[in-house]
Formats: sequence, structure tokens, C-alpha cells
Amino acid sequence: MNKTIITIVAIAIVLVGGYLLFFSGAPQPTPPTSKPSAQQPPASQAPPVEENAVTYTDSGYAPIALNIKNGETVIFKNQSPQSMWTASAAHPTHRIYPTTGGCLGSTFDACAGVQLGGSWSFRFDIPGTWKYHNHLSPGDTGTIIVD
Repeated sequence: MNKTIITIVAIAIVLVGGYLLFFSGAPQPTPPTSKPSAQQPPASQAPPVEENAVTYTDSGYAPIALNIKNGETVIFKNQSPQSMWTASAAHPTHRIYPTTGGCLGSTFDACAGVQLGGSWSFRFDIPGTWKYHNHLSPGDTGTIIVD
């Protein structure tokens, strides 16, 4: 029995010693360092990204008019207890924005009510002045101006 205990202790010492030899003495890899280029500021100094956002409240859409560049996306955020269904003018056809394939006319159409706290976004890829409305409250309107 003493030989078995001595053998187990010897094996444990060899295993612990091997572990310490291989893992504690191994050099830790160092992450590569890079200097920020002159053309790109470090992340902590990067300019903030502007968000093209329109907010819907009990008073309607704000801002009423928003200027954006061609290809940019606008996020329509609902902060009203009423549902918001943003769609291209004119009500009820939704056909002013000249693309087809939406649920009623243009692709500039959320196709459903967005609840409080929700949002819907649309990418404008045609220059022009595009009017829109809330399909569920057609008197609430706005304009996106795409340069």
C-alpha cells in the first residue's frame, strides 16, 4: 500500500512540475501596436457619426423637412403612443417616390404600423424632394430633400 501512495505522489509531482514548466514559463504574446495614420484619427478622436433621424410624436414628424445626401438612410422613430406608418405621399396611394414594389405603391412605405419605441428606416437613392405622411394619421406629413 505504501508503494501505491508513493507512486501516486510521484506522478502528481511530475504532472504539476510539467505543467509549471510548460505553461508558466511560456512567453505571453504581445498585441501588435500600430500608430494611427495621418489620414485617419484615432478612434477616441473620430468625429461622431451623424444619424438622419425623424421622430414621430403626438405633434407629428420632427423635423418637418430633412436634407440628406443621395444614398443616405433616414430612420423614422416612433415616440408616440399612436402607431406610425410612414409612407410616400400621396395618401392613400403612396406613389410619389418613384419606385415600385411596396405594399401599396412605392417602396418608400413601412407597410405596417410601428409601435411606440420602434423605428423604420429607408435608404433614399433618388435625388429630389420627397413628401411623406403617416398612413394612420394622414394629416401628419414631412419632407425629405435628397441632394
